[in-house]
Amino acid sequence: MTDQMTPTGASPEDESGNQSEYGPVDSFPLKKEEAPEADEITPKKGKKTKKEKQKKTLGQEILSWVGTLLMAVVIAMAIRALLFEPIRVDGESMINTLQNGEIVLVTKPNVLLGKLNRGDVIICRFPNRNKVNRIMLGAPLDINLVGHELFVKRLVALPGDSVAVLSGKLYVNDALVEEDFVDYPSRSDYPRRVLEENEYMVMGDNRASSHDSRARDVGPITKDMIVGHATFVLFPFSRMRPVN
Repeated sequence: MTDQMTPTGASPEDESGNQSEYGPVDSFPLKKEEAPEADEITPKKGKKTKKEKQKKTLGQEILSWVGTLLMAVVIAMAIRALLFEPIRVDGESMINTLQNGEIVLVTKPNVLLGKLNRGDVIICRFPNRNKVNRIMLGAPLDINLVGHELFVKRLVALPGDSVAVLSGKLYVNDALVEEDFVDYPSRSDYPRRVLEENEYMVMGDNRASSHDSRARDVGPITKDMIVGHATFVLFPFSRMRPVN
């Protein structure tokens, strides 16, 4: 007799010919409404597909560009007013510290915080040296734009200090100030003067040829006339250096 092996879990056939582990299996056809349907993606009402999105009109595009440009201008003006800006040196009143035509980086935070020290190289305005440009739109819409002429000088004395120039030498609070950077000393004396509150004395390093606080039409300047510190020469690249 030959041994016969039956797979595990197999069961003998039932009378109907169906085979199951648990006995006969009856076939029940699925009702139509119970049959699984294919997945469908239906866009929700109220939402537009990409193709249905409306394109911007020409006017909307123009307004978008104008808004972007205005934002860029506002950011640039804020950076210039509060942080830094490049300024070109015109003239020879600061030689040999700064040369004519050099571009220097002017920083603003220390001035805004009131941090001013003797010996700082600063950018400042002088009294009555403003330029007014008028845009004529027809009264009352005329616009006056005030442009300030800027100067680069060295801050030599602060409010409350006494200052004098005698025999080409600078004296602050009756003490001689050593200035190794002055190659061209003053040709005339400046009598001793005590600065009042909110008065600052500025001079060019080229004392022999500098229009500064020693002049009667300039005199000591006020704090609101100080724009920033000249901190670094940016151009020409061959002469890049810190300003001391």
